[in-house]
Amino acid sequence: MSSKRALVCGASQGIGQATAIELAKVGVQVTLLARNEKNLQDIMTSLPGDGHDFLACDIGDPKSWQSVLQDKHNQAPYAILVLNSGGPKGGPISQAEPQEFLAAMQNHLVANSLLVRLFLDSMKKNNFGRVITVTSTSVKMPIPHLGVSNTVRAAVASWGKTLSFELAPFGITVNNVMPGFTDTPRLASLIQAKAEQEKRPFRAVEEDWKNLVPMKRFARPEETAALVSFLASENAAYITGQSIAVDGGRVGCL
Repeated sequence: MSSKRALVCGASQGIGQATAIELAKVGVQVTLLARNEKNLQDIMTSLPGDGHDFLACDIGDPKSWQSVLQDKHNQAPYAILVLNSGGPKGGPISQAEPQEFLAAMQNHLVANSLLVRLFLDSMKKNNFGRVITVTSTSVKMPIPHLGVSNTVRAAVASWGKTLSFELAPFGITVNNVMPGFTDTPRLASLIQAKAEQEKRPFRAVEEDWKNLVPMKRFARPEETAALVSFLASENAAYITGQSIAVDGGRVGCL
């Protein structure tokens, strides 16, 4: 993997950060993308290996990253694309405003599509590419009170499956990783919101959520990152169009 270059979105914390570290460990040169410039700078300097860089921007605003990434890609093509972005705020779908759906689609589905198109020609030319979306187990089983997130995650999974049919003949795989409850700032914010809504202690709600998982614990970001790293490797060349859960067995469907 030492000859490969990867763009990792949402890399300033959580699963994105863990994925950047995991890829760097196996020799991949990583570009970190997120909004928090200070976090990106700190993470980049701590990555093993060399050739890493970062881009601080808003993924929902293509004008802030398209030309910059095009220049980076022209200098050294990206072969691995990890599409990862923070989910929309919680709430019942019946109360969601139209703008919430539009913003979520822009940050996830539209941005994902534009990024793939940016790198697609060189992936086809090199007969190698890895497109990995990080979504949620809500693709398989919608999560109550995450109406907008459930909707956009399912749309992204369907987009990825369709894309996998088109790109498979060119040696490009497209897979969807579905984290379950993972110990990240995002999960902490959802637990906090639930605790405030129910007027219960944070730890009590946290314990309830852990008990929903057969393994009785939350995932570590590194556990999801390990799967992403494998799917990015040569060893995963015949795996495409899949949605794979990292959830401790919580999702009840096959």
